[in-house]
Amino acid sequence: MRSTITVDLGALRRNARVLRDAVAPAELWAVVKADGYGHGAVGAARAALEAGASALCVATAREGGDLREAFPSARILVMGPLGRGEDALARDARLEAAISTPELPEGLDVHLKVDTGMGRWGMTLEDGLALPRERVVGVMSHLATADEPDEEFVRLQIARFGEAAEAFAGVPAHVANSAGALRFPEARFDAVRCGIALYGLSPFGDDPARHGLEPVLSWRSYVAQTRTLAPGESTGYGRRFVAEAPTRVGIVPVGYADGFRRGLTGTEVLVGDTRRPVLGTISMDSLAVELGDEPAGTPVTLIGDGVLAEEHARVLGTINYEIACGLNRDRTRAEWRIVDG
Repeated sequence: MRSTITVDLGALRRNARVLRDAVAPAELWAVVKADGYGHGAVGAARAALEAGASALCVATAREGGDLREAFPSARILVMGPLGRGEDALARDARLEAAISTPELPEGLDVHLKVDTGMGRWGMTLEDGLALPRERVVGVMSHLATADEPDEEFVRLQIARFGEAAEAFAGVPAHVANSAGALRFPEARFDAVRCGIALYGLSPFGDDPARHGLEPVLSWRSYVAQTRTLAPGESTGYGRRFVAEAPTRVGIVPVGYADGFRRGLTGTEVLVGDTRRPVLGTISMDSLAVELGDEPAGTPVTLIGDGVLAEEHARVLGTINYEIACGLNRDRTRAEWRIVDG
């Protein structure tokens, strides 16, 4: 196989315990939307529940319906708006729905989403107070800047949400994402919704180990071919790397169609036990790395063994979420392995 992506549910379970202990007595709710941030929703959900998570959070009713089959008794919250015609699906799957407008879906328990400053989904507190209380099983909001150095706006949001939580006393209140849960104890309220940290990825873009987290996913390939470029010769489209001296290059059978983004020129991967830079333009199905004396067949670690998704994200000018969610889960291109280490 061209590459192997390994998901370690043992690491996810340990991350969930770290988060659960950090936020107690608030509950940990595991966010497993987008197929568990590219890690596999069912496996991630099972490991998180086993480690003490009290609920699962998804983005769509169809995601929730798929999980209901695997977890008949779990609490499942759909955080995004229900699509047209999805009310029945949500009712049949016994899902809870976040609502951002005063229109209540028929026959569903709801979480009122109050906009405290995200400027995305959500209603005013006044609109929420006008709704029938018997249908409300949660009040929620979302933090816009919990991962940013400046704390002023997030503290303003927490204060605004505190008013909503007080107005709905006795109803579980939840606003904190991973960054908010780890950084702002006053944001934990009754529950926290942790996604990125659950997968051992830092919500702050730094080393996850600083927060007691272990990356859950690793990605490995190999050097399929070696070649030596003479001075003036190049590798890849556009001749973005031209050798100035004799340079050994390894061709790795992974490219942007697999999720190793075209803009990752210059990032580092592990060739054997040595960090090496990626050279030239990443192709759809392959990339080039600088070599020392490593032969063809040498293992290449794209993520894992100290090569962090956060590093690749910095090269791209993006966030680690996008790295994880952008991996191609087509089994014809990569082998996906689930382990429990």
